[in-house]
Amino acid sequence: MNYENLAKQILKNVGGQENVSNLTHCATRLRFNLKDLSKANTEAIKKTKGVMGVVDKGAQYQIIIGSDVANVYKELLKIGNFQSSSSKNDGEKKGLDKIFDIIAGTFTPILPPLTAAGMLKAVLVLLTTFGLMSKESQTYYILSFMADAIFFLFPVALGYTAAVKFKCNPFMGILMGGIMIHPNWTALVNAKEAVTLFGLPVKLVSYTSSVIPIILVVWVMSYVENFADKISPKPIKFFSKPLITILVMGPLALIALGPIGSVLGEGLADIVTAINNVAPWSIPMIIGGVSPLLVLVGMHYAFFPLAFNDLALKGSENVLGPGMLVSNIAQGGAVLCVSLKTKNRDLKQLAGSAGLTALLGITEPAMYGVTMKLKKPLIAVCSGGALAGLYIGLMGVVRYSSGAPGLASIAIFIGENPMNIVHALIGCAIAFVSAFALTWIIGFEDPANEDDQIEDESLEEVAVDKAPLMNKITIASPLKGNIVPLNEVKDETFASEMMGKGIAINPTEGKVVSPINGTVQMIFKTKHAIGLKSEDGAEILIHIGMDTVQLDGKHFTAHVKDGDKVKVGDTLVEFDMNAIKNEGYELITPVIITNTMEYLEIVPKDIKSVNTGETLITIL
Repeated sequence: MNYENLAKQILKNVGGQENVSNLTHCATRLRFNLKDLSKANTEAIKKTKGVMGVVDKGAQYQIIIGSDVANVYKELLKIGNFQSSSSKNDGEKKGLDKIFDIIAGTFTPILPPLTAAGMLKAVLVLLTTFGLMSKESQTYYILSFMADAIFFLFPVALGYTAAVKFKCNPFMGILMGGIMIHPNWTALVNAKEAVTLFGLPVKLVSYTSSVIPIILVVWVMSYVENFADKISPKPIKFFSKPLITILVMGPLALIALGPIGSVLGEGLADIVTAINNVAPWSIPMIIGGVSPLLVLVGMHYAFFPLAFNDLALKGSENVLGPGMLVSNIAQGGAVLCVSLKTKNRDLKQLAGSAGLTALLGITEPAMYGVTMKLKKPLIAVCSGGALAGLYIGLMGVVRYSSGAPGLASIAIFIGENPMNIVHALIGCAIAFVSAFALTWIIGFEDPANEDDQIEDESLEEVAVDKAPLMNKITIASPLKGNIVPLNEVKDETFASEMMGKGIAINPTEGKVVSPINGTVQMIFKTKHAIGLKSEDGAEILIHIGMDTVQLDGKHFTAHVKDGDKVKVGDTLVEFDMNAIKNEGYELITPVIITNTMEYLEIVPKDIKSVNTGETLITIL
């Protein structure tokens, strides 16, 4: 896979770098925050080779890549400076969309260290359980606090990520988290003696590993910091703004917001406990049954605070981990059944690899590549997940640390109760077998092999006359100049035919005329490129020069505007060739058929030079 080309296509179809306010990625998805969602060409992205699917719900625009996501992400970072992008205009998000966006943006960046810590804890449990390491050894002691580090620093990490989401200084967020877990504060809490601040009583609460308090604190801090910015005189703003922020937020965090957040966190934990006391099977069964649908719309993020809150307060949780474990295994079972049953070679290969990946805990390739497309297997996944969720719920299975639920991280279910892992594995077996069997029974619509379709279509070609060749479209030359093969253009975007097939012209005259009878679809503000659509439906892009967008319209004069009707030979743009060359830019101009895929063939004329109005390209 050419990661650079894929990244360029994705960036183009999400509306360009200027439309991206933030970009992150998880195990399988690129996660964009777009300023204007309407600029994203979702259908084009879905058809892009290397893209498994698109999710534009839950306030983030998510593109499913699969296991290659990190490589594509790196290429995107090379193309655009997304890390420094923190535009306040993140698109209009309201209600639940805004809540999900905040939760996703706050928790997603810290999943890697949480997963690392959870897996290290699981390894330590295995080593001590089988007598391979003593809990009294210094090695265990050091590895143990390595695994605990992220949980100890949870408020600091969340302070940073929450500040990024609330559009305030992330290092002030770190500062607030540091205040709440400072050793001196912890000493005051442990001493259990009355404490006052400015004469006001301070409730002694331990915020180590807490979740809700720091998010609440940073949310309020975003308003305080904005207020401090407005009232601070410019000459002293550099130090007055953070000083005002800490003087207001430090006491406010310890006196009011921290305790309120602590009560909210304990309240959430009490709600989960109450549900477990009344119907302990309900949460894992529901999550096991609807997990694929939650992931589809991004609603699984709504459960993150509950799950992490329980892990922090109780050391275990059954809100998310157990249900998602059996759902992921059910996904693997259904997709592996598809792999065995399908006669489509491409689907067999995809389902085989995606099924194994799902068993390990990464379900997006299976869900978007197989079950969502075939539909019926998704029913089997939900049914198998619910059935297995009922079992592990009745058995009281919990997750002791964080990590993507799957066989690769099954050790996170090893803990105080030795039977917990046994019941988790039995639940996995139930999920796999039931989803596999149900998929086999209800079946699915098996897509035909492409070469079979071609063979079927070839039988019909006997009855087809040569009419299509009579419907050829001719594109006149918009410029006078010398012909340059497209693959010799220095810009890889054009040379690779990523934007479509065509030809390039090195102009000898500074005038672009219309090559078709049709409409001006778009003329760039910088006037260096024009998009046209012919009466026959051909879409043409004329890009004057290489990287001339940097001129910002200088040396270009447009004679048309968007929506204008044009005829062959009408002047579109005039440009000062000498001035552009003196600025250091090449004038080689690609002429591209951007809807190439809609035609049998794009045939550039085999000539060395051309005049305006002469046939340049024939479309079949």
